[in-house]
Amino acid sequence: MVLLSSAICNKSGKALLSRQFVEMTRSRAEGLLAAFPKLMGNGKQHTFVETESVRYVYQPLEKLFVLLITTKNSNILEDLETLRLFSRVVPEYCSSLDEKDVVDNAFEVIFAFDEIVALGYRENVNLSQIRTYIEMESHEENVFQAVRKSQEKEAHEAMKKKAKEIAQQKKERDRMNRGKGGSSNISSLLSGSSRLSPDGPMVGDSASSAPAVIKPQSSYTGSSSKSTGPSRAMKLGGKDRDINTFVDKLKAEGIDVSTATAKQSIASANKPDSPPSNVIQSAMHLRLEEKINLQARQDGSLETMEVLGNLILRISEADKQNVHIYVKNDDDRDVQTQTHPHVDRKLFAQKSVIASKSASKPFPLNNDVPVLRWRFQTSDSSQMPLSINLWPSYNNGMTEVNVEYELEQEELCLNDVNIIIPIPHGSGSPVIKEVDGDYDYDSSKANLLWSLPVMDSSNKNGSLEFTVAGDQSDFFPISMSFYSSSLYCRISIASVKIADNGQEISDYSSEMLCKADKYMIGNV
Repeated sequence: MVLLSSAICNKSGKALLSRQFVEMTRSRAEGLLAAFPKLMGNGKQHTFVETESVRYVYQPLEKLFVLLITTKNSNILEDLETLRLFSRVVPEYCSSLDEKDVVDNAFEVIFAFDEIVALGYRENVNLSQIRTYIEMESHEENVFQAVRKSQEKEAHEAMKKKAKEIAQQKKERDRMNRGKGGSSNISSLLSGSSRLSPDGPMVGDSASSAPAVIKPQSSYTGSSSKSTGPSRAMKLGGKDRDINTFVDKLKAEGIDVSTATAKQSIASANKPDSPPSNVIQSAMHLRLEEKINLQARQDGSLETMEVLGNLILRISEADKQNVHIYVKNDDDRDVQTQTHPHVDRKLFAQKSVIASKSASKPFPLNNDVPVLRWRFQTSDSSQMPLSINLWPSYNNGMTEVNVEYELEQEELCLNDVNIIIPIPHGSGSPVIKEVDGDYDYDSSKANLLWSLPVMDSSNKNGSLEFTVAGDQSDFFPISMSFYSSSLYCRISIASVKIADNGQEISDYSSEMLCKADKYMIGNV
């Protein structure tokens, strides 16, 4: 079948949204949709209506119609099967099935339609796969929006607190200025009294002889004891720098707002940068990246793990723009893959080949293009790259802590492994009894850093033993960071060939990087 267009119309035939799957002019698309209500106006029950050039296949959906426009030589049974899938997709994103709901969710519906049909041909997908693909498209956006809202909330609270502090300091400064003014008036009164009464008491005279003068002197002394006002004013001015810093962070759209909080998470405070790449890039460079997000319980069992991967293509020579990239997937686990919208999905599904949909629109020059994504989720503890177990024992008010690690995936070689263990505040430095690798105690953050430069099958087990005052819950959450030059998912590049003549390209460069993005133990 060749599907020309899909649309959602109301009962009068007005199109609420429309998606074209082949090249056609706007006037032709509008003409085809305008002809539909005239053809179905005879009052009979239909599932399709034909004209001289096209076929309209439609299905009522409460107050709406789901409409497909196909060529006349298409298979009517396939058309009806595709129509049923379209009709099941619409309620997924339009719960009330009225005109307003369709217009409000138009983009989500169109994205779902694109997953069903590509270049006029039906994709081999079901409703569950469509739902998964759409969620994968919006996962990063949802995470970003959640972080953004959290940062905005923190910024708003910090701004209110800062404004309250400034108002309080201004009130104190005004009160001190009023006190200084009163002191000046009293000083004038005293000097006037001396001129009017030259025989008044001098220093050393009895206090009882001049009670009227002693009271002002007492109040004057009291006001002078608050003469720290100028130093407070200097402190108030000194805080302008902090306020400006806060405003600068707000101007950065909240990205650094979280750093203004008094307490940072262990993971963010100790998260290392990605290692520098030492690969010399050629005219065609392929970069395979993975990020691991893991949450485990205090007993070491896995709560959830997600691996997100990307294949990024960069081409710098025009003669290599139109290529076929052969991907090798040796992973027998349930790894979900998704190609870029400009990649031929049908070819990738059949032969695991990444190629442009159209030879006239090859891959762009000097741009990093994420041509393939993959995702793996599990709650199976045996799939963890690295597991941690903590064993505390209590003796005479002190806690003896034994921490063990085990490399679960022996084919991985982890570099710059950092295991960060929180130490209770006020308990002092831990006494290290035994350690495999190196350690460092940061007293300002109350963190014990256990580091190993390399972790592979030769040292897949190790332990750290120390003594410190505290309870078991005080040593969580434990965070980890590492990177590896091999991927967790067994995905690699088999070969790269020119699309026109099939000539193999041997001078392309490639690199792999897998790193822990958020690896937490005991945070759930």
